[in-house]
Amino acid sequence: MDYLYLDSNIEKIKKRIGAAAERCGRNADEITFLAAIKSADVGEINYIHSALGIREVGENRVQQLLERYDKLDGVGKGLKMHFIGSLQTNKVKYIIDKVDLIHSLDSDRLAAEIDKQARKKDLVANVLVEINSGNEESKGGIEPGQAAEFCLALAKYKNIKLCGFMTMAPRCENKSDYYGYFKAVKKLSDKIWHDVLCLDGEPVISMGMSESFEEAIECGATMVRVGRQCFAKD
Repeated sequence: MDYLYLDSNIEKIKKRIGAAAERCGRNADEITFLAAIKSADVGEINYIHSALGIREVGENRVQQLLERYDKLDGVGKGLKMHFIGSLQTNKVKYIIDKVDLIHSLDSDRLAAEIDKQARKKDLVANVLVEINSGNEESKGGIEPGQAAEFCLALAKYKNIKLCGFMTMAPRCENKSDYYGYFKAVKKLSDKIWHDVLCLDGEPVISMGMSESFEEAIECGATMVRVGRQCFAKD
């Protein structure tokens, strides 16, 4: 199978990540490039890991993750699987020991189930709290005004580790409109992490996708989720 299009795609994305980081005085090494693999096949995922050094991939659907998990050559060999889609409580048990980070924690009910299933497996689940930056009814996520209280309440769950925050900004026709959403999430994330939770270090801030990852980087994203531009064949 000829995967040279993946070499070209990923080289271009890495260059754009580097350029965006440089524009705002950041080091590109601070930013994790997460390949969103919803539209990829197993061969493509194996190739970007083994040949191109991509170590972080994100899956949107539980069923798809389960169907191909054992076919991924990198499992147990440095490939980290993230769950980046909406997660139903009844599906947590199937992925709890297969993912390194859950990006979409957005309710106490889901937190309780993650904690329960992690405890059964004697592990601590790494999570990001999803913030609904556009207050869109069609999307998951905690409303920004409730995020601090929600994060404080997570302390009761001993098998959950809060690692930071994620957002899916509304789709914007004008790319400059992304800045408002991303800057607001960055500001809120820092306030919750340092002033409310009084935690050391810096939180993971997962924001920006194929159409918006450069703007997200300029606003402080530490992780960008790029899918369509990774695997496009034309």
